[in-house]
Amino acid sequence: MSTGRLPVDSPMNLQHIPYHFRNEDADKSALELVEALSEEWKTAEGPVEFVRFTDGITNTLTKATKRRRGRSSSEVDEEAVLIRAYGEGTDVLIDRERELRAHNLLANVGLAPPLLAKFDNGIMYRFIQGSVCTPEDLRKPEVYRAVAKRLGQWHGVLPISAITSTPQLNDSPMDKHCAPRDGKQRRPAPNTWTVMQQWIDALPRGTEKERERNEMLDNELDWLSKKLGDTPGLDGKDYIFGHCDLLSGNVIIQSMPTWKRRNGHIDEDTVSFIDYEYATPSPAAFDIANHFAEWAGFECDHGAVPTESQRLDFLKHYVGSFRYHSISDADTQAIDVDLRKDLEQLHEQVDLFRGVPGFYWGIWSLIQATISQIDFDYASYADLRLGEYWNWKAEWDGSRKREGRDLPLRERRWAER
Repeated sequence: MSTGRLPVDSPMNLQHIPYHFRNEDADKSALELVEALSEEWKTAEGPVEFVRFTDGITNTLTKATKRRRGRSSSEVDEEAVLIRAYGEGTDVLIDRERELRAHNLLANVGLAPPLLAKFDNGIMYRFIQGSVCTPEDLRKPEVYRAVAKRLGQWHGVLPISAITSTPQLNDSPMDKHCAPRDGKQRRPAPNTWTVMQQWIDALPRGTEKERERNEMLDNELDWLSKKLGDTPGLDGKDYIFGHCDLLSGNVIIQSMPTWKRRNGHIDEDTVSFIDYEYATPSPAAFDIANHFAEWAGFECDHGAVPTESQRLDFLKHYVGSFRYHSISDADTQAIDVDLRKDLEQLHEQVDLFRGVPGFYWGIWSLIQATISQIDFDYASYADLRLGEYWNWKAEWDGSRKREGRDLPLRERRWAER
């Protein structure tokens, strides 16, 4: 049970190292960064070793360790540093200040590794010991139940004030996703819809085809924002502190051998979420539907998304955790808790949001296709993700049935009991 409201974000005095990480000389860059972080990396006995992680499709990640004599592997990992260099041009996609505020809050309450320093094109933080999940791991009941509990904790207890700002309403395209016509703000800023609006506005529009595409995406976003933007949340929390990028590589299971020896039982304290670049106030149903979409992995194996029974099992553990962490011992007014009603409501909402992640990452991919230096076929990925959205919308408006088309694999799998 929570013992009080969490503190909101406080100012950070994070060390800044004036250095630009160079991907073409990653080990040299990493060495110079850790030596700038602490003199001991240069003077203490023992070699410095680097491991390059390549699972992401946006950033590059390097783990630095100091192999001190007499230290066990676990002790060495306790002092290890992760160096994350941002992808070229990704500032158009990600608010780096908001990312740091999110990470700082999470670290302060023990839900993220401590931040150590920032440099010109990235950040450094402490390493979390454990195993990175695969899409196959996410589908295991012992894993997805623990993820559900941890996500319920995030949504139940973390204040969105750490990742919001006070916009100046000036009738800009962003305002329509925050305020009604009388100018009063009804949603936090930023939010899921304003983020997508920023991305659409950043798309190239040099050709007639590009302009037509952007206008179409604009119209779709307006429709989505009006239909789903005011979805009621549990306990009146219509917008929660969303991770918004809970793919398998961002889920860490600590001490994997330990939970295997417990006959497959793990709890939320064994699961950690990393990488908070996209942390944004969002409807809980979006964050959950986005995670369910990631069961398919980067390959978009649509036959792997959760069935109805799997979703209900996940949501049962999520709702229980949300309630446990959101009700403080300091609360003086009793809250009428009906877990079955909560479960039914959230199940229906996640079902409605199942196509939105495809739209979200489809726009993201269209931008990446123009800016990224990483060897990944973003254009094809955009087609796959936007295809998820159009297939969902065809079910929403009934056009697939009217036109006599077969039910796509992802929709068919989602409908399975």
